[in-house]
Amino acid sequence: MNVLSVTSECVPLIKTGGLADVAGALPKALAPLGIDMRTLLPAYQAIAQTEGEVVMRFDDLMGGAAELRQCQVAEHTVYLLVAPHLYQRGGGPYVDEFGHDYHDNAERFAALCQVAAYIARDGINGSWTPDVMHCHDWQAGLTPLYCKLHDCTQPSILTIHNMAFQGVFDPSVMEPLGLPAWVYSADHIEYYGKISTLKAAMVFADKITTVSPTYAQELADPHFGMGLEGVIQKRAADVLGILNGIDTDTWDPETEAYPYGRTTLKRKATAKAALAKEFELDGTGPIAIVVSRLSQQKGLDLLLDALPDYLDQGGELALLGSGDPALEHTFRELRNRYPGKVGVEIGYNEGLSHRMFAGGDMVLIPSRFEPCGLTQLYGLRYGTLPVVSRTGGLADTVIHANHAALNANVATGFVCNANSASALSGVLNHALALYQTPKRWQALQRNAMKQSVDWSVSASAYAALYQSLIE
Repeated sequence: MNVLSVTSECVPLIKTGGLADVAGALPKALAPLGIDMRTLLPAYQAIAQTEGEVVMRFDDLMGGAAELRQCQVAEHTVYLLVAPHLYQRGGGPYVDEFGHDYHDNAERFAALCQVAAYIARDGINGSWTPDVMHCHDWQAGLTPLYCKLHDCTQPSILTIHNMAFQGVFDPSVMEPLGLPAWVYSADHIEYYGKISTLKAAMVFADKITTVSPTYAQELADPHFGMGLEGVIQKRAADVLGILNGIDTDTWDPETEAYPYGRTTLKRKATAKAALAKEFELDGTGPIAIVVSRLSQQKGLDLLLDALPDYLDQGGELALLGSGDPALEHTFRELRNRYPGKVGVEIGYNEGLSHRMFAGGDMVLIPSRFEPCGLTQLYGLRYGTLPVVSRTGGLADTVIHANHAALNANVATGFVCNANSASALSGVLNHALALYQTPKRWQALQRNAMKQSVDWSVSASAYAALYQSLIE
């Protein structure tokens, strides 16, 4: 079976968030199941020099010439859409160097979706044609509609990685995007006087998946549906939650600089000592790590209010992330107030994140909502116990260390039931108390590390979904 994955980012080529990890890992996980998943991706400036064979040319794609280049990246076939007038920019995939959305994002990602439809209709040089179209988030959201307009017969799937990003544009873009007037209605792509490319996919895709079972349920609630809960409710029979996995070859404590495993947990202390040195921490108490975008969604404002109590009791913190300038500033101030207790690195560094999971005792994820979350899965894999909110994929993957779960030896972390600083502080106090009993703490770590966090179960669920659509 052939599947075309249409996405705006994919590791190892380009990454701004978890979407890239999923898009990069899924083809590898599906290959043993006989599924040839190939990825269609814009050739942003940072990756435009990736070598490959030109398999399609376009004289005028959203205002300029373009070509489709077939590349092999880590044993994975990737189609890079090379369109300098759309993608050769100095900023990131979605925003310029000043953090502002590109003015032509509608055209930039509509072009990607149009090319996806051309691949569905014409195939690649007569040698490869997709059986199923798999679209990710708003950037790929017009793919099912363009496929319909081009009379393509392939079924399509939309995966919603985060409902907060909806691809909302003024309806004046419809004409340059080649969209017919009839789709501008409440039953199709109209969204409160504008258009939404995410809604377009929610309406025209054959199936909708989200990245965890709990998030699939939450999206029907106005608090999480963000104005599109009505579409989810209407299409409830076609909505399915499939939990993400992680690439356990890439994320493996036994291949880190200071390796350890479930049966050699004592070696984790060496990684912890190295982490403490790197962040200029005392290393005498538990080190909680934060590897996150700094935003309100991630609940880091709540964490700031809860941290002083944790730090005053001997806890330590190592943070890696960037985002809201006010949060960046406040975490830097916290570091200055607690020398030896708080270390802060603004930005993102993949190698450093590995060292943090290897050396940390806990990973803090107090999100207000979290569609799936990969961070807690990395924590489970490394025995770095997740401290999470009860929402989305966090609720699906972490078992709270309450009295019953501890006695049954099934607990894998700590779950906060309310989005408040006081509730988070209470959970951190509970974690600190358990940390004082090394035997119990190590039992929690071993439980966490034996959880299945790879793609095997999820890949089988996607394979079954693809098969159901083409039978």
